[in-house]
Amino acid sequence: MLDAGPTAVLPRRPLTVGELLDSAVLLLRGQAHVLVPVALVLTVAEQLLLHPLRQVASTGPPAWLVEFERFGVYWVLLAVGAATEAAIILLLGNPAARAAGAALLGRAAGARELLRPAGARWGATGLLAVLTGLLMGGLALLGPAWIVGFALLGAVAPALVVDRVHPLRAPLRATALAVRGGGRAGWIRLLGYLVWWIVRLGLGIGVHVGLNSLDLVDPAWAWWLSMAVWAGVNAVAYPALACLDAVLHLETRMRTEGLDIRLSRARAGTPETVLLAVMR
Repeated sequence: MLDAGPTAVLPRRPLTVGELLDSAVLLLRGQAHVLVPVALVLTVAEQLLLHPLRQVASTGPPAWLVEFERFGVYWVLLAVGAATEAAIILLLGNPAARAAGAALLGRAAGARELLRPAGARWGATGLLAVLTGLLMGGLALLGPAWIVGFALLGAVAPALVVDRVHPLRAPLRATALAVRGGGRAGWIRLLGYLVWWIVRLGLGIGVHVGLNSLDLVDPAWAWWLSMAVWAGVNAVAYPALACLDAVLHLETRMRTEGLDIRLSRARAGTPETVLLAVMR
């Protein structure tokens, strides 16, 4: 299982920041037929959940901004959005991490493999998604604390399904990896979020404004159109962030734990789960 060179989804060596972003995009491109449809279901549910809260906060499409006197309600809306966002990215991180692990071993994981329940630890993933969502929602209420939480918890799903740690250890494992090397993984995750936030904002607002400028938006359907646009944009952005978490996790292990060396010395026929699991 040799490194396929610069076109490999995840070469077996430490990567630069640019290479990590490229690897995440390559992984997403290869698994879009699995990740994007699943993400679309989740983002539609997210938009439906946020819809009544937006009405209470008196926000309006496409940017969902609010007047100052309603800012308290709007802050709660933002916290709920942060919670659902974190939970969805973690759920998508389960198949994304397993796909990244397969790519590191020189093969492409199929849709059936990524979606089957056997050995995927979906129950623990769902529980951690709920707990992480609640934590991120609470941190979002505190403002800047959200930044710290987002930086530290990117590797929860990969730690669970690739490293095969106990579910209660997964957040601790994610935090430990995020702070290594001066917090390199945490900073890169924040950078990835910023990049995709700009893309999401541009598309989410731009498509609505463009259609409205052509007089193609019926005011009665403006809310639903904007919700559909945001669901579509997030259906790509959330899997992209999950893929970044997956490749960043494995790269951090190669950089700090010698995972690449361990794989090169592994005996032929060793099961993949054993190859990638954290050595105890």
